[in-house]
Amino acid sequence: MTEPTRRDAGAEIARLIDIMAQLRDPRTGCPWDIEQDFASIAPYTIEEAHEVADAIDRQAWGELPGELGDLLLQVVFHAQMAREAGMFDFADCAAAISDKLIFRHPHVFGDESRDKSAEQQVRDWEAIKAVERAGKAERGTLDGAALGLPALTRAIKLQNRAARVGFDWPGPADVLEKIVEETAELVEARDTLGPDALEEEFGDLLFVMANLARHLNVDPEQALRRANAKFTRRFGAVEASLAAEGRRPEDSDLAEMDRLWDQAKAAERAAE
Repeated sequence: MTEPTRRDAGAEIARLIDIMAQLRDPRTGCPWDIEQDFASIAPYTIEEAHEVADAIDRQAWGELPGELGDLLLQVVFHAQMAREAGMFDFADCAAAISDKLIFRHPHVFGDESRDKSAEQQVRDWEAIKAVERAGKAERGTLDGAALGLPALTRAIKLQNRAARVGFDWPGPADVLEKIVEETAELVEARDTLGPDALEEEFGDLLFVMANLARHLNVDPEQALRRANAKFTRRFGAVEASLAAEGRRPEDSDLAEMDRLWDQAKAAERAAE
């Protein structure tokens, strides 16, 4: 891993803000950048956050500065559009998060004791966030859980919120029983009900699966990313085996591809 270049962070941020302003200049800027608005840029913001997570998951540390830079650009882009509309600017964004960090860490920036357990810190954190939500007129336990989060991530957030006020199963065994119940309801919906009911029951099952992940201290997004990667890797091995004989998957059948899949699986386990 290369050593940091020790550039002046303030100067580089100022340079980036200036570049973004030039790109958005109505007379001399880039037509594509000028045409964008908050709604059109939001999907790119989400995409860049996932690419940061992907680089970390792959431990691609050489790629991470570039991916983090892409994510930072999204903040600068939104802030520039807000500045043009007279709403706020990048400095307001930086000030907001700095103020929030100080407010949420009185044991570091205030006079509270740092001598507390992680569990106590979580309880204190939630109490502080409850004060913040009250200031935003968010009175309900589930208020403020962003709708734009990935569905599995939001499910965990909603379940954690409910659990903190006592609405939760005692342990994983109870969740597993619920999974059996929801699976039976899904089968019934498939056999006797329409597509809307089938979708609803499938969503219920996914929601309970997310709850099981929470009880097992498993990150469901990370678990699914790893499953996706494993599927991609093993199916790639199936394709490679067929290609060695000058064939493609469509030239094979399920039985043969299952056999090649098992071979790829066995090879992976032998290499562990």
